[in-house]
Amino acid sequence: MKFDGEVIVIPGATSGLGKNAALRFADAGARVVFGGRRESEGAEVADMIASSGGTARFVVCDVTRSADVARLIETATAEFGELNMAYNVAGVPGDAFSKFADYDDAEWQQTIDINLTGMFYCMKHEIAAMLKDGGGAIVNMSSVAGLGPTPGGAAYVASKHAIVGLTKTAALDYAEDNIRVNAIAPGVVKTEMMEWGITQTPDLEAQMLAHQPIGRLGTMDEVTNAAMWLCSDAASFVTGSTLSVDGAYLLN
Repeated sequence: MKFDGEVIVIPGATSGLGKNAALRFADAGARVVFGGRRESEGAEVADMIASSGGTARFVVCDVTRSADVARLIETATAEFGELNMAYNVAGVPGDAFSKFADYDDAEWQQTIDINLTGMFYCMKHEIAAMLKDGGGAIVNMSSVAGLGPTPGGAAYVASKHAIVGLTKTAALDYAEDNIRVNAIAPGVVKTEMMEWGITQTPDLEAQMLAHQPIGRLGTMDEVTNAAMWLCSDAASFVTGSTLSVDGAYLLN
């Protein structure tokens, strides 16, 4: 897939799946404007893209602040004249182990603020820019936890379910405006965070594999492949969908 000269915004691209996507989209010819809270990590990713001959701009951005997100989008349109694609990756896992009645109020609010309210701000400002440019494609990061129940992690599960709903609503609102809005729902993927967890809990990988009919964990490239396809013209008739990238996790 090639995106020569197209402009993409990726909130949450200083590490993990977002970083992988920023590098991959840049390698495919896109001009990448990405955000994150960690300035040093953002500068490092921008340097990696530049050293490979790509084009990238990093903007310090806290997605819980609408003004920060607006500045991220404005950077893309001011520097490159348009916005063609957006991949909204920013999110946190929150507390994944507490039962419902034990969930901490502050932990709930922080997770909802980042995962859900942050997603709303991103979509709101991205759609406004795309309306001026004649359309575009948006991909939102949900999760298998947004398509089925899991024990513990009430805030994460709630936020990821809500992202599926936001995706469907925006897709309907702007279907006639040439703006496609989809989501992806990854299963268990080997990110840097997962690799760290495996070093801390030696049997963690075996526990995860027990729920993977395909017999292995996913890779970051496989998740990015799905996002790239949904952004591409090959998916021109796809909107309002949530694509599982989970190795049949949900079927187990």
